[in-house]
Amino acid sequence: MIKGTEIRSGMVIRVKGELYSVLKMDHVTPGKGRAHIQTKLRSLASGNTKEMRFSSNDKIDNLMVENKTVEYLYSDQQNAVFMDPQNFDNVEIPLHACREELQYLVPNAKCTIQYIDGKPMSIELPAAVELEVETAPPAVKGDTATNVTKTVVTETGLEVKTPAHINEGDTIKVDTRSGDFIERVNK
Repeated sequence: MIKGTEIRSGMVIRVKGELYSVLKMDHVTPGKGRAHIQTKLRSLASGNTKEMRFSSNDKIDNLMVENKTVEYLYSDQQNAVFMDPQNFDNVEIPLHACREELQYLVPNAKCTIQYIDGKPMSIELPAAVELEVETAPPAVKGDTATNVTKTVVTETGLEVKTPAHINEGDTIKVDTRSGDFIERVNK
């Protein structure tokens, strides 16, 4: 158990029986009244974010998180399957818990799984990934004078807004936090 003032970004806490990842925390000292901790939390069960306020007297259950690097193998109807490269064990995570992250993973891609109490809970992606463009509408002649973008579809089904010069078969780098185009990769 920790006090409300000991909450830090990146921690996993249990509030009212539900697990949350702390995305952001601010120590607020208003001119009138008591100081408090304002947090932005992401539910590990649903993926929804919400803001919560804690006082310095609140006791919060801090959970120990273990991170393991794994390799994505495939997805079936219910689970995404990963392999631990240390012992070659398969790890399954329900699709409802990782559907958004799978848009950035191709088979054999490396990522990190967060374990809480020995159970795999969430996937942590690298900051950027490289994906091949499967479909891209042709560029319109004359649209090069302005900053024109078009929506392309990658090999994983992710839709990304890119500059007009990106074509089918190109490999692009995508930011996994925002889904934004970073650059075209020359291979």
